[in-house]
Amino acid sequence: MKCIIVDDDEMSRLALTKLVGQVNSLSLVKVCSGSVEALNFLNAEKVDLVLLDIEMPEMTGLEFIKNLKKPPLIILATSKKKYALESYEYNIVDFIIKPVSIDRFVKSITKAKEIFDSSQQTISSSGIDYVFIKSHSTLVKIGIDEIVWVEALGDYITINTSTKRHIIHTTMKIVEGKLPADKFIRVHRSYIVSLDKINSIDDTVIVIGSKLIPVGAVYKENLTKRLNLL
Repeated sequence: MKCIIVDDDEMSRLALTKLVGQVNSLSLVKVCSGSVEALNFLNAEKVDLVLLDIEMPEMTGLEFIKNLKKPPLIILATSKKKYALESYEYNIVDFIIKPVSIDRFVKSITKAKEIFDSSQQTISSSGIDYVFIKSHSTLVKIGIDEIVWVEALGDYITINTSTKRHIIHTTMKIVEGKLPADKFIRVHRSYIVSLDKINSIDDTVIVIGSKLIPVGAVYKENLTKRLNLL
């Protein structure tokens, strides 16, 4: 993933640069000392991930996100814990507190990489029309066409059909890999939906029956490409 660092503090920039250099999946293409510089760069270049401070002169990190027309993945790195709750209203990947340890950084980048990979998926049919899930000691067969949406629930995943909800202990990444990509799409960190079951989409909300499902900012463009628009 191509990434940039945006931070007004020189020591923080150096620390983040060192961390990025230890992660093979990252390619650092720009280090910016302010939000305005970063905005100008992003208007000219495509970037997959921004490592962003919050309290900066000229424009705060949160104001910076508001000014992005097509936000890349965002990880906020700050020493101010008070912004944690508010920051998740901006569909960020993660919120990490400085000084950032390598273990915490890798965990955050892993989350970003999972989102990035799912948004870049190619469309191909596996040809399989069912999945098996383990319920206690029994394997239960569920037809692919029965699945309406999949939802993350803490350490568990719920597979929702029109008549039943199945709860299993696994990850969204594993479930996504088992479902045919020509029929299902990841629309949020916590949701996978069946394209055939969508009734309507109102800006950033998918309607399936009485269920309202949010569309994450980083997934919106891929969803638009997959819709059969007239």
